Amino acid sequence: MAEAAAKTVWKISQGHLECPICCCLFKDPKMLDCLHSFCLKCLEEMMSKQKPEAEKITCPVCRRETQVLDVGLQSLSSSFFLSSLVDEVKQQEAVLGKASIPTATCDCGEGKEASWRCLDCNDNFCQECWKAHGRFKYTKNHQIISLGDWQKSKMPPAEHSQPITRICTIHHDQTLCFYCDTCDTLICSMCAALDHRSAEHNFLKIDDLIRSFRSEVDNILQKFEKSRQRFKSTETSIKHAQTRLQKKLAHALSDIDAKAEAEITKIRNKAKLLTKRVEQIGQERDSEYEKALLHNRDQMERADQTIAAVNDLMRKADNFELLELKPKVMHNLEFQKELKFEPANHGPSFIGVKCHNIVSDEDLGEVCVSEKWQLKEEFGKEGTSDEEFKFARGVACFRNGDIIVTDTSLKRVSLFSSTGRYKTSVAKGDARHQLEAPIGIAVTHDDLLFVTHKKKVKVFDNELHFVREFTPSADDTDGRLESFLTAVAVDSQRVAVVDRGRKVISVHNLDGSLIASISNNMVDYDLAISNFGCLVFTNYEGQSLLCVNFKGKEMFSVKTFMNGKAAKPTGVLCDDDETIYVIVNSENRGDSAVQRYDSNGAFVATVAQGLYNPLGMAFTSAGDVVVTDLYSVKIFERM
Repeated sequence: MAEAAAKTVWKISQGHLECPICCCLFKDPKMLDCLHSFCLKCLEEMMSKQKPEAEKITCPVCRRETQVLDVGLQSLSSSFFLSSLVDEVKQQEAVLGKASIPTATCDCGEGKEASWRCLDCNDNFCQECWKAHGRFKYTKNHQIISLGDWQKSKMPPAEHSQPITRICTIHHDQTLCFYCDTCDTLICSMCAALDHRSAEHNFLKIDDLIRSFRSEVDNILQKFEKSRQRFKSTETSIKHAQTRLQKKLAHALSDIDAKAEAEITKIRNKAKLLTKRVEQIGQERDSEYEKALLHNRDQMERADQTIAAVNDLMRKADNFELLELKPKVMHNLEFQKELKFEPANHGPSFIGVKCHNIVSDEDLGEVCVSEKWQLKEEFGKEGTSDEEFKFARGVACFRNGDIIVTDTSLKRVSLFSSTGRYKTSVAKGDARHQLEAPIGIAVTHDDLLFVTHKKKVKVFDNELHFVREFTPSADDTDGRLESFLTAVAVDSQRVAVVDRGRKVISVHNLDGSLIASISNNMVDYDLAISNFGCLVFTNYEGQSLLCVNFKGKEMFSVKTFMNGKAAKPTGVLCDDDETIYVIVNSENRGDSAVQRYDSNGAFVATVAQGLYNPLGMAFTSAGDVVVTDLYSVKIFERM
């Protein structure tokens, strides 16, 4: 057992009490401005290898510099708590047979019993030596405590309950109990009454000041933690953009190859040139993302070093040491204000190719360095006929390219070909399954169509033949909140339904059986299921985009703006690369837009604008985007 205890003591000393320079137990440790400690002798050897006129010493751990005064390295603050721990380890080793048991005798060598301990010199003094120590110019301001208190400071907390007291260096029969903020020094009651009694001196009780100091440090450390969270969020966002860049880069290169093969050998060389330009842009942008990640990580690494040093000091040092080190601690915590993270720039994460039908003297295509949509096709106009709309609201697409549109004014669901040719519809007058309020609409991967209908969700096949229906939720028992379904979204396993009346999102299996019910007062307009495992929805009146997980925990909530003014969001759509597209409507019709956000809810860019009154969005099987624009349906292709 003694051997095991010896190993434990050595493990503690090895892990915490060794000088990083000499790798031995600290001897007369001194603390630099960065809060890292080293043996005085080791620092002196380092200083001797520098230029004679050097006035600063560089920390070998973090490379920060510390100003050295004319009196030399002795002016640095002593690490009292490290000295105490080293002494404790030595005593424990002595008990375990690793050293001789220290005697409490004066270090003058005359064998007199020691009564006092100098925390600056780490020496024991008898009564006479203590008085002499206080008379010398260079030692009269050293901190002296009774040997009994010093020994208590090294015991476990349960073995003593009395606080450690320090004796005033001027009034030897008085204990230090105040801190003069004006003079930046500890004082006793006699000092306060005699030397610090004028109005210009501002002093506080040590207990009050240390509480304030600890509270201030805690507040700053909390800010550090917030910075850490921002760093994590920014890093995640950068990685998402980087992943998106790689996907788009691969897709662009694939398009180039396909076009090159179609044009056979005469354009092979030009395909290689274009490929080289795309790869170069991708590498340059990827390099910028890597630089941003490295910069942010370096910022947090430096901050973590400071936090670790401060936390270690706050945990191990006593109140007096904390007060003495307060300027250095607060100076180091100033680094928090200097933390600057590179933001996640999503613009360069897009890269694509716009290929040309070329002849031998033309390039194969051009590199598209930012995402844009261009109108590919449009159909419909204001009216009541089969190919007209009064209020085109929801939209979805089947795998064969057919487009389904809900019209809330005409109370019908219409099916069109990919070019806008009318095929069939289900309307209010259909006796088989009347639709009095079709609004939300979504299609599964195997072409099942889900449509919200007041309190029910109706399911159809790809020819609008009725399959089944289910009721997501019942009205409240008191009747005050009546169910009214406004939006539906699906993925490969689930269907989510917005109940605007009851302010609930219900999540179901594809057969309609309930999985979960999520209450949220902001539930309002449209809904999407993201591939990062969340529900994203818009709040029209609240002018907000929100995201919750499937347990209802809010992941983000952001206001939507357009041209610097608050805008009302309607449709929302999630891409497989964790991109969120949102329709925002301005006060003036004809000036609405589609915006892109990242998975953390940060605005990235406007990808389409000049829309009349857009309400819903959906992806086609070819990757185009279909938008319902009140009286028409617009199909955009992404460039």
